[in-house]
Amino acid sequence: MAEWFWAEIWEIGRIQRHSRGEDMRGRVIEFHDNFTRRSLERRISLSPLKVVIDSSVTEKVEPKRCSWAKGELYIQYHDEEWGVPQHDERALFELLILEGAQAGLSWSTILAKRENYRKAFDNFNARKIARYDAERVEKLLANSGIVRNRLKIAATIKNAGEFLAVQKEFGSFDSYMWSFADTKPTAVRRREMEGIASRTTESDAMSKDLLKRGFKFVGSTICYAFMQATGMVNDHARECFRYSEIG
Repeated sequence: MAEWFWAEIWEIGRIQRHSRGEDMRGRVIEFHDNFTRRSLERRISLSPLKVVIDSSVTEKVEPKRCSWAKGELYIQYHDEEWGVPQHDERALFELLILEGAQAGLSWSTILAKRENYRKAFDNFNARKIARYDAERVEKLLANSGIVRNRLKIAATIKNAGEFLAVQKEFGSFDSYMWSFADTKPTAVRRREMEGIASRTTESDAMSKDLLKRGFKFVGSTICYAFMQATGMVNDHARECFRYSEIG
């Protein structure tokens, strides 16, 4: 991998970049290691140019990621959240609802609307959502910032009530959901070319039990996506830098 070094300009000069002049006074520029000082000075209108080269600063190389992590939203979600063990009650409820909202759509659509969802659904406060009435439903259906699907909105309200019931029965939604993952993340050890599973026996069991309790939009595929998102499984490809970081 070729290295790039940083040079700090100490004297007044102008450097030609992309066929245009750019005032580089007091600025820091970068150049390739075979881009010598002589060739650099030829690009400066005032020479000689006094520069200090810091060879300890090298080019920032993008880490290897799972192939689906493309674009700012996906990269941030992949690097900071996907596969990280999650035990916060509100966050678990949010992800369950968002995974259900994603059914039939792309996850990027939901990520782009995530902040709108938080505002529309009282930051996923289950107690408040469980009390939504018909008037609130109509207001949500008129909200272009979320997926305006009556069944999915109704499922969110229904799931909020069931979420509260699970908390009461098990002490926390976290302990209940993680019981399907043996309370610790499972490393899949998948290579990129092998693809990602859409369901497992664990997600089948989770889906079956959630449906029995009255939850909606919790099929096995949705449940497995939830397990991936909340770190119940480490489904990063082995080549991905997050695979070893998560463990």
